[in-house]
Amino acid sequence: MFRDALVRERRRAERFGTPFAVLLADRSDHAFEAGAWVAIARAVAAVKRDVDAVGWLEEGAVLGVLLPEASGKGAVRLMHRLRREIARRLGEGALAALSVRLYGQGIEPMLDGSALPPVDLLLDAFVPQPVHAWRDGAKRVLDIVGSIGLLLLFGPVTAGVFAAVKWTSPGPALFRQVRIGRRGEPFTMLKFRTMHVNAGHGIHQDYLAWFIASSGKQPRTGDEIFKLTNDPRITRVGRFLRKTSLDELPQFWNVLRGDMSLVGPRPPLPFELERYQPWHRRRVLEAKPGITGPWQVNGRSRVTFDEMVRLDLRYARTHTLWTDIRILAATPRAMFKGAL
Repeated sequence: MFRDALVRERRRAERFGTPFAVLLADRSDHAFEAGAWVAIARAVAAVKRDVDAVGWLEEGAVLGVLLPEASGKGAVRLMHRLRREIARRLGEGALAALSVRLYGQGIEPMLDGSALPPVDLLLDAFVPQPVHAWRDGAKRVLDIVGSIGLLLLFGPVTAGVFAAVKWTSPGPALFRQVRIGRRGEPFTMLKFRTMHVNAGHGIHQDYLAWFIASSGKQPRTGDEIFKLTNDPRITRVGRFLRKTSLDELPQFWNVLRGDMSLVGPRPPLPFELERYQPWHRRRVLEAKPGITGPWQVNGRSRVTFDEMVRLDLRYARTHTLWTDIRILAATPRAMFKGAL
């Protein structure tokens, strides 16, 4: 099986310190016709190297390519070649319906400083999970109806925030950031820009590294605030938007697209995922990321990272449609308290 080949390659890479990558073509949320998968398999055969191995992670749904001793640049180039080959054979519409993504182990960071999601996350993602078809279907209906309604309801506010961000500091009003979603799949999350253009990420990365590493290792008084304060990168308008969570209004579009849910764990940054312990990774496996969730309404900035992960995992295992409705109803009050 392809998963067994991944496990063997991971062990070999750990023993000898060699890098490798895994390229996935994923259409697990909707079935492809068999003929389409034949064309995708031929596209893979046209671009893969002789040493690469190909197999199913999920029969008829997720096709994988194992890239032994691949560099980050080489893996990214192969991914782009595969996308072009699929588009040539099946058209841009079929390519848009297919998720093509990379995982890596021992791979150097990309030019933008980001890293590939770890292979361990990929292996965890394809452990068989209980099927909750009715629950998941009802949640998706709530996401579609809710995001459309909220986009319409907050349309005037969204327009006002857009204008305020655009007029008070140079640069685009919207900020696009790569986050890690379902099964470790990267997606582009939208927010209103709250920082000055070209602000560095070092301060935030240092804080995240400390927040994750120090969780549970310091005595608690109950008055701690786990939040980056006095950040010089944030604009005056951005500070207000963050306190009120209005910077997250564009994420209703992410929900409508299916990248996110109205309720779920917050999607981590690729840098953040690198710092996770193995049990932390389950928060991006067991539920689709959300705009709000149990952390926002029950703890927000007063819980440690480990406590936040436990809240997310408890939600993923026990949530119902009624749970989502209750969290959504409690979110405005939590936003108001955060703005005070």
